[in-house]
Amino acid sequence: MTNIDWCIDYLKEINNINENISLKKEDALRALMNITMPYDLSDEFYSKQDKALLEIRNKRELIDVESLPFIKNKISLFKGDITLLKADAIVNACNEKLLGCFVPLHGCIDNAIHSYAGLEVRRDLLKIMNEQGHDEPNGKAKITKGYNLPSKFIIHTVGPKVFGRVTHDNEMDLYNCYISSLRIADECRLQSIVFCSISTGIYGYPFNKAIKVALRAVNYYLENENKNLKRVVFDVFKESEYEEYYRAIKEEN
Repeated sequence: MTNIDWCIDYLKEINNINENISLKKEDALRALMNITMPYDLSDEFYSKQDKALLEIRNKRELIDVESLPFIKNKISLFKGDITLLKADAIVNACNEKLLGCFVPLHGCIDNAIHSYAGLEVRRDLLKIMNEQGHDEPNGKAKITKGYNLPSKFIIHTVGPKVFGRVTHDNEMDLYNCYISSLRIADECRLQSIVFCSISTGIYGYPFNKAIKVALRAVNYYLENENKNLKRVVFDVFKESEYEEYYRAIKEEN
């Protein structure tokens, strides 16, 4: 039996699923991981899951952030899947529970990062949140290992939800997402960090306004607080977003 088949059978049993799952194996594993709470998963599961995810990772074309050109100062851009990037840390935009997306095969970045990293991330965050005893406030950050991702660490931050116009509180929460993430990376002596476009998806923060906040926070940090970071990467999905970020970086004082 292959590692992925073993993991599928194991997670089906854990989740009391008896019927066949009519998905290709990689999607079936991901969907089952999405719905699983790692309360008491066996060491054997984690071992076989890691092997299965590394087999999947080895089929993908990974990109070292060191190969990305600098646009200005220590800032680079990347258009594509953040889970393909080899960096010291990638930043995950998540909700206040910090445990990942539970919707099977959902297209959000939170789902993708947890799916390619493995259930160790949810396990570690469950411990962090149980010790904290309350939801994660907007603008704060927590760090976990990257496990089966090419990135060494994942920094998890909760961005603001925007309803209609952007408020001052929205802006400060988003600003603090970037500052908190940079600080925790710097404190861990990391040299590279990759940001997704925090809060610009289903959380409704207008992309053009979010760019200004992100660049203001990153430039402030690099100029005033930075000790160890040598590269900050902004990751986007669309060519139009890449071009908008590129212009904004070039124009930033």
